[in-house]
Amino acid sequence: MASVLSGSLSSRPFMDYETRIFPHLGGSDPSLLPSTLQPSNFSKQDYLNLTIPWDGDSGSLSHCELFKYPPNVSDLSGKVPRERVSCTRGWEYSSAAGLQSNIVTDWDLVCSNYWKIPLQHICFMVGWIVGYIFMGTLCDWLGRRRGFLLSVGLSSLFGAVVCLSWSLVAFLLMRLLQGAMLAGVFVSSYIARLELCDPPSRLMVAMVGSFVSVSAELLLPGFAVLCRDWPILQAVATLPLLALLFSYWCCAAVFPESPRWLLATDQIPQAKKSFLEFATRNDVYLDEFFPMLLAEMDSTYGEDCRPKFHSVLALRRTRVMWKNCLILSFTLFIGTGIQYCFTRNLHNYNNNFYFTYFLRVIAGALACIFICLSVNHFGRRGILLLSAIVTGLSSLLLLALTQYLHDGLVLVLSVLGLLFSQALSMLSAFFACEVMPTVIRGGCLGLVLAAGCVGMAASSLMELQSSSGYFLHHVVFASFAVLSVLCIMLLPESKRKSLPDSLKDGESQRRPPLFLSRSDNMPLLPTCQPLSEYNPDNYSRLASATRSMLTKDSLPYMIAPEIL
Repeated sequence: MASVLSGSLSSRPFMDYETRIFPHLGGSDPSLLPSTLQPSNFSKQDYLNLTIPWDGDSGSLSHCELFKYPPNVSDLSGKVPRERVSCTRGWEYSSAAGLQSNIVTDWDLVCSNYWKIPLQHICFMVGWIVGYIFMGTLCDWLGRRRGFLLSVGLSSLFGAVVCLSWSLVAFLLMRLLQGAMLAGVFVSSYIARLELCDPPSRLMVAMVGSFVSVSAELLLPGFAVLCRDWPILQAVATLPLLALLFSYWCCAAVFPESPRWLLATDQIPQAKKSFLEFATRNDVYLDEFFPMLLAEMDSTYGEDCRPKFHSVLALRRTRVMWKNCLILSFTLFIGTGIQYCFTRNLHNYNNNFYFTYFLRVIAGALACIFICLSVNHFGRRGILLLSAIVTGLSSLLLLALTQYLHDGLVLVLSVLGLLFSQALSMLSAFFACEVMPTVIRGGCLGLVLAAGCVGMAASSLMELQSSSGYFLHHVVFASFAVLSVLCIMLLPESKRKSLPDSLKDGESQRRPPLFLSRSDNMPLLPTCQPLSEYNPDNYSRLASATRSMLTKDSLPYMIAPEIL
């Protein structure tokens, strides 16, 4: 096999552990060369020039083709008719970054098989889409804790099977199933965290999870370098799930069931037990108050109260909730789909894997910090609107002026758009969890997050078509970003408000004005006051006011004062 030249490596992208970008150089096949050719008579560079065609598009030696010479030819100059054939001896890969082996090197997903690389990412995203919808609905029926335990258990099982994949088809199938279960882990834990918090603490609790996710992304390249092989990395990523499953299954207090969901679904005995467990663990003594609370629950719900469960199909009978769900799905779809446009500009500026990867992760960390500092002060809707505006403007400027701008300015606009597009995505998911009622929060949040996965899969569709539709992709998402600015104005504001529990609570949310007015806004007509008892002073004032009004000359007739 031919060795990879150091000069050609510097002009080509490196292979990363995500198996998206890879270099490969076809190995020479002696059977395709004339018998008179002696490799020892040529230098390494001359030998490669004789055996491997030059690819004008990439500006380097071809990665997929070899020269085939006629047999018994002695003239090896360029005048000899040579046939181009596909590589017959495999490829030689360089491992400049990340894993030493991955699915590309194990199953040679190059050249004619290149389309299978974005296909595996699409299968993974399809699994997340199905998991968000199915497991989100299951969390509304079985509860947050049961949905979480089921998702963690199955994701651990499928993750272990992925490590033992014996073929590419088995790998794709297991990745799809694992993605579905990982989606259930995310949606159940996300909902449970927010339902256990008071309104002032909800944002920070949600952002703690985002910071943990960013930290994991920062550590992932280091784990990839240490593990070297992708099955080992997959096993290392699966071990924490097994630890979570063991701890949560043995100790229910680590991940308790949501009391809000128990009350919203009329599961009163379980709700009483949950309240008692919370009071005991927090060392709160409710000797006098707790019996009164239980009596009030019994009088409110009755003794023969049966659990009532709802599905996401209840959105069909609503007017406000389906609109909120649709708008937030649209904004999350834009936030995840448009990131491909900004990331592509980062690759054009510098094709080093670590540069683009860590710049994207740092932009995500800055987006988390921006949300923590601004959302509680200016509201969810205002910051969501600002994120959509900045994302749309950055995308439009890059779309129209990239060829006229300096490379540094293109980099700044790309990082700015990447930052606010990630803020748009995170805030859309958080906003959806706050405005959807408890009885269908899992299913509605699953629909919103599934729309975000569709946007993420759009980047793999572009790679599947060799980026032939990139310009149209950029135009469509830039237009959607501008359109989302108008849609966000129709959303309610959930800052400092309790979470809605019933469908009626979700429907009662109304859109406040974006900029609060400082005027008193007194009503034109007086409001009806309750009837009060007779007051002689009020009656005397009413009589004197009536007398002064009737004695005015402006009336069509006048009553003499002596008559009064």
